[in-house]
Amino acid sequence: MRLKPPLTNDETGAAVVTNDRASGATTARQTTILVALSEAEETDFLPPEMKARLDAMPVRQIVIRWNGTDTAALVAKLREHRPDVLLCAWAFPPLPEDLEVGAPDGLRYVAYLAGSVRKLVPRSLLERGLLVTNWGNTISGTVAECGLLLTLMAMRRASHWSVAMHRDGGWKDGMRTVTQSFFGRSVGIHGFGHIAQQMVPLLRPFGGRISAYSPSVPDTLLAEHGVERSGSLEDLFSGSDVIIELAAYSPKNHHIVTEKLLRSIRPGGVFVNIGRGAVVDEAALIRVARERADDLQVALDVYETEPLPKDSPLRGLSNVALLPHIAGPTKDRRRDSTALALDNLEKFVRGEEIPGLITPDIYDRST
Repeated sequence: MRLKPPLTNDETGAAVVTNDRASGATTARQTTILVALSEAEETDFLPPEMKARLDAMPVRQIVIRWNGTDTAALVAKLREHRPDVLLCAWAFPPLPEDLEVGAPDGLRYVAYLAGSVRKLVPRSLLERGLLVTNWGNTISGTVAECGLLLTLMAMRRASHWSVAMHRDGGWKDGMRTVTQSFFGRSVGIHGFGHIAQQMVPLLRPFGGRISAYSPSVPDTLLAEHGVERSGSLEDLFSGSDVIIELAAYSPKNHHIVTEKLLRSIRPGGVFVNIGRGAVVDEAALIRVARERADDLQVALDVYETEPLPKDSPLRGLSNVALLPHIAGPTKDRRRDSTALALDNLEKFVRGEEIPGLITPDIYDRST
């Protein structure tokens, strides 16, 4: 029977578990992984099957269950243990710019279980050779699923009716109540990355034409998914019943969705954004949504400023459905991110190339 490793409390109040396992490898130095998660993160990202897989790896594992109250002490632990790898998520504080990185004694790889690494890793550490990955494309399916949810909510005005019934005692008003079906509706997707590709099979059962505008995507990829190429953003917006915004953010894409484009959406149309808030001119969106309350439905999960300010004009508009940026991995699917991280850790230990590394260019384009 394998005994559980000893559990102690250090001066920071963080519970620390140290697991030492024989490597079995012929390398001169055993790989050390520092696992630093809050209790809630450990529950979601390291369920038993993922924890068992991590424990079976031929590494020295140091586990810090952090209480989240003393960030300086946690960074001090990083300096003290000098791990090769840091496995962490949202709760971990920003890494210091003067952190030693690279072989033989510095941090070499950060396997971040969440999304954007900008708040965690200074760009200078990437430039000095620190390897960094995040949850990559593991969230594409759940984001696409949420895109379908928002589209259906908009077509049926579900957000409006839910509030009206809960707050105002509302009920349908005969022939004056207008909802729409998604069946047979044409869909235009702005951008055609992994999330858009995951959306296509979810849209297929509704039988509408699917087109996309993404100049950098080859015709072969669109053809593979049975998606038509739209010749321009103007054609996409004016020629589709439903617009799903999924363009990547870059300086040239800042506010690329203009007021003119939004006004060109046909009567009865829907605009959904599950991509990046800053791609859309939000002030223009508010104006158009207000003016077209009867013939345009809007559904959003992302915004220019997050959290969405409490006094945002988007709040309270009856034709605007809002979610608080929750399209990403649901609580039950966060293990998918861990599975990818463990795949990458195994490659790192074997000295193999790690796919999906965050380059300085990708870093600059993230939000």
